Amino acid sequence: MAWYKRDEERDDEPSEEKRSVPAGVFTKCPGCRAPLLTADLEKNDNVCPKCEHHFPLTTASRLELVLDPGTFVEEDATIESVDPLGFRDSKRYVERLRSARRSAGPADALKAGSGAIDGQPVQVGAFVFEFMGGSMGSVVGEKITRVYERALERHTPAIIFSASGGARMQEGVLSLVQMPRTIIAAVMVKEAGLPYIVVLTDPTTGGVSASFAMVGDITLAEPGAVIGFAGARVIEETIHEKLPDGFQRAEYLLEHGMVDQVVPRAELHATLGRILGLLRNPQPPAVVQPQIEALPDLSAAE
Repeated sequence: MAWYKRDEERDDEPSEEKRSVPAGVFTKCPGCRAPLLTADLEKNDNVCPKCEHHFPLTTASRLELVLDPGTFVEEDATIESVDPLGFRDSKRYVERLRSARRSAGPADALKAGSGAIDGQPVQVGAFVFEFMGGSMGSVVGEKITRVYERALERHTPAIIFSASGGARMQEGVLSLVQMPRTIIAAVMVKEAGLPYIVVLTDPTTGGVSASFAMVGDITLAEPGAVIGFAGARVIEETIHEKLPDGFQRAEYLLEHGMVDQVVPRAELHATLGRILGLLRNPQPPAVVQPQIEALPDLSAAE
């Protein structure tokens, strides 16, 4: 005997169709697991409003966020990588480059140009992580070097926003030589007395972290960014020890003196503007107080 009876669906009452949420409407935060409206997340510069987890940000959005409106002028946009080694793994290197250009947009993994922050002219280079994981090949090294050269020529500060998985294996030693090459150019900027600022974003690893990304006058980092040379798993397997909690995160590096400040994305523009002002004018002119002459003592005259 059944414990309940299911009423047959009546013909005059059509069944209610299940309504599914279109893909992309919601984004789950990996920090607090909260479902977030994607549109609201984008309005908040891809930062979770509940736990402040910093999601990846496109290069164009980052430059728009940091630079003064309408000041960015792109340089060296047409430089493209070639395949000097005829490299092939599961597919040819030229095919990977073609696919990356279609999906990411820029011609390679770095977008460079000039702009201004709080009215102060700067030369900037921002990695495009969507382009083969922001890997540094010969074109990336060339464009970074040109950022430094323009800073020297125009006597302006240089700022690099890093986001990279390291050297580009498909270019072999041509990729590795970009490490000393970019460091030499960065040192020339520093020796000229021009500010050189690096903003480390998630992730900054491999040959990029082992070269120009860690030699800035000021090193900033976004909250929670992974920063290091080798991956945590590789390090644990090498030293046969458990790594401490938060190892290779921006906050851990700040505690151990590798980063000068961890700056939330919403405060980055103001922080960079303040630092640039201090570095360009370390001794601002003193404010001269007007001197007021003392009034004569009238009581003595009486």
